[in-house]
Formats: sequence, C-alpha cells, structure tokens
Amino acid sequence: MAMLTVRNLPEEVHRALRVRAAQNGQSMEAEVREILVSALTPKGRVRLGSLLADMGRQAQLSETELSAFEPARDQAPARLEGFE
Repeated sequence: MAMLTVRNLPEEVHRALRVRAAQNGQSMEAEVREILVSALTPKGRVRLGSLLADMGRQAQLSETELSAFEPARDQAPARLEGFE
C-alpha cells in the first residue's frame, strides 16, 4: 500500500481534521483516508450489472429471467485502480 506525507498543512486545517476524526471515532490517518477515497470515488457511475439489467428490461426479459442474474452481481463498492 502506498504512503503519502503532507507537508505545510495549515494549522487550522490540521486542527479541523483532528476534531473531525475525533467526532467520527477514528484516527486522523483513517479520517484522511476516508476523505480522499470519498473525494476520488466516481459518483453516479453506472455499474456494469445495472447496465446489463437495464438492457435485459429493454429486451423485455421477465423479472423471473432477470432475477437469475442477481446472484452474479457484484455488490461490493467500487475500488480505485492503481496506475503505477
């Protein structure tokens, strides 16, 4: 896993981060990780499974036929890919 060091962080930002982390019951490091993931995860992205289900509906598949795909759908949140 990659590491990141942030230098010259304004004191008021550091203080706000410390307070926010405490309010959420986690370390500052975990809070920063959560902020970065939230900021960089695409919102409103159409997932492949949803797109395929919509195509099936357009093809007029019945709900019974569509439900056969449900166990194969990945319900996990999207993961950011590394580009190193």
